[in-house]
Amino acid sequence: MIRLPSQVNWKWVIGSLGVVLSLVVMCGCTSPGSHLTEAQAVAAAVAAPDQDKYLLGPEDAIEISVWKEPDLTKQLVVRPDGKITYPLIGEVQAAGRTVKQLQEEILKRLEKFVTDAHVTVILLKAQNYKVYVTGKVNKPGEFLTGKPVNVMQAISMAGGLTPFASPGSIMVLRTMGGKEEFFPFNYKEVAKGQFLEQNRMLLPGDVVVVP
Repeated sequence: MIRLPSQVNWKWVIGSLGVVLSLVVMCGCTSPGSHLTEAQAVAAAVAAPDQDKYLLGPEDAIEISVWKEPDLTKQLVVRPDGKITYPLIGEVQAAGRTVKQLQEEILKRLEKFVTDAHVTVILLKAQNYKVYVTGKVNKPGEFLTGKPVNVMQAISMAGGLTPFASPGSIMVLRTMGGKEEFFPFNYKEVAKGQFLEQNRMLLPGDVVVVP
């Protein structure tokens, strides 16, 4: 019978487990459902939008891989027309779909070319979700949020209002179908918990103007 020391060096134990896990990953001991390429592992290690809900759009960078088919591993950027071009199946609509929906579409179209294909799609970089804050804020500019934010959050990202801002006259500008829309926003009211419907979720391309 092996006797363990009365005082276990837990740091050593945890460190040893980490080495074992690293060796397992390096050996490539993964199943079709858990197989990750190097780029996917890096993407998974950083904060990213909720890929179950995030809708892909132009400029978003994605990686598509097929297990045991290295030639089909591609890193692509969604084009301005919302499409990507992938080997064997040609053009695929990516914009407006979640990562899972795009994965299912690619799998469906690949089935006639690859037997028992296991497709993985991952969002490497969310470039589409940008909002703009301009006017009397401390850090005006373009903000790559990677996920929906509301007006208050956007203003906070811009460093907040300057002492010379007019908090009751803020506007949100939005272009939809070639038409301009305007939404008033009263910072003081929302800060007091009043008329919270003003604090709408921003869409990609929205501009918050602080006079």
